[in-house]
Amino acid sequence: MKNKKILAVGGLLLMSIIWGSNIPYMKVALDFSGPAEFAFLRNFFGAMVLFIILLMLRKPVLIKEAPKLFILGLFQTAGFTGFLIWALMEGGASKTAVLTFTMPLWVALMAWPLLQERLTSSQWISVLICILGIGFIFDPLNIDNNFRSTLLALAAGFSWAIGTIMSKRIHRQYPKIDLLTMTAWQMLWGSIPILLIILLMESQPILWTPYFLNIVFFNVVFVNAIAYLLWFYALKHLEASLVSMLALFTPISGAISAWFLLNEVPNSFEKIGFGLILSGIFLLLLYKSKEKLS
Repeated sequence: MKNKKILAVGGLLLMSIIWGSNIPYMKVALDFSGPAEFAFLRNFFGAMVLFIILLMLRKPVLIKEAPKLFILGLFQTAGFTGFLIWALMEGGASKTAVLTFTMPLWVALMAWPLLQERLTSSQWISVLICILGIGFIFDPLNIDNNFRSTLLALAAGFSWAIGTIMSKRIHRQYPKIDLLTMTAWQMLWGSIPILLIILLMESQPILWTPYFLNIVFFNVVFVNAIAYLLWFYALKHLEASLVSMLALFTPISGAISAWFLLNEVPNSFEKIGFGLILSGIFLLLLYKSKEKLS
């Protein structure tokens, strides 16, 4: 069990690097495609990759729990990725990455009544430090902020938080459910609402350039198929609050990637915020390790 938890932490950090470094490329992809079209491509074909892997491993595809995963897909895939990509279309990659990660705040609030996972006083200090860091990056006193992009990024974080809580409850209710099968089905279900949006709304045709296809391929295989597996594996073996706080490495990775790839240089408030978030994560891990040793 200890090895599984160590593996879950390592996988979660790898997932954070994959997701974070991909955020600038997602913004670039919107030069070639509409947000709904890009979201559908990465989610639907990501699910197809997982179903192919299931067939190759000769694992069951049709499971009785599949219909129950629709609501999970609605929040974890459709809501999270849909709002995130839309926010990227409206605003900068670095701020979108960070504002999306108000998710741990919602998880911390919901995990107590729904999962009976209480944070200790020391862990709450870590949470508050991270909240302060996000506040610096959000910079609410700046009237020039793009509030539409901000609301969309917050909606992505809230949808992700609901998906996190639901995933944890599903693992408790169906402890034998196959992780790969669960990930594939929720991703497929989450593609359906996005497809409906595409069919109901007019949009410009996709520019199928080699550069865009490379971004789609990376999102399908690594960002969705592999990273989502790492995410649900971590949720299965770690507390939801710890998973959420460790995932805060993603906006840091996203902001650094946006700095190098899109020349989005963080201002003084953002730099302070990044430092506070990293400090909060370090303290959380420190308190968790002391808690396990006691």
